Amino acid sequence: MSLTIGKNAPDFSLPDAHGKVHTLASFKGKTTVIYFYPRDNTPGCTKEACGFRDAEARLLKAGVVVVGVSPDSPASHLKFIAEQELNFTLLADPEKTMILAYGAWGEKMMYGKISEGVIRSTVIIGADGKIAHHWPKVAKAEAHPDEVLAALGL
Repeated sequence: MSLTIGKNAPDFSLPDAHGKVHTLASFKGKTTVIYFYPRDNTPGCTKEACGFRDAEARLLKAGVVVVGVSPDSPASHLKFIAEQELNFTLLADPEKTMILAYGAWGEKMMYGKISEGVIRSTVIIGADGKIAHHWPKVAKAEAHPDEVLAALGL
């Protein structure tokens, strides 16, 4: 599925690391960065998460919320949050419902081999619930948080 700038973001209902369920409405009135990543505690995913963690002061000052989504379990997210001292919400999507709705699942190339899995991607949802920006494929996980900050004007 392709996300369209200016259209309503797809709704979702997923648990965080503590089991609390979040929906799109949970973030209404806030600019929300939702980034999809393949797996907790892997090199690229850790660098990306730490980049968002380290930008917390700038994001909070601008009223921006960050949410990470992967197919990992809440228990895996809890461990990842603790080990990396993450300061934002991670949602568990083992059934890949949100991942599919946001077009973050498909063919990808890894180590020269084609496989299917989570496509590292990001969407910025405005306070009105509409898509404001979309990166359908993120090439460099470690540099991406800075790209997002630039798109937000931070």
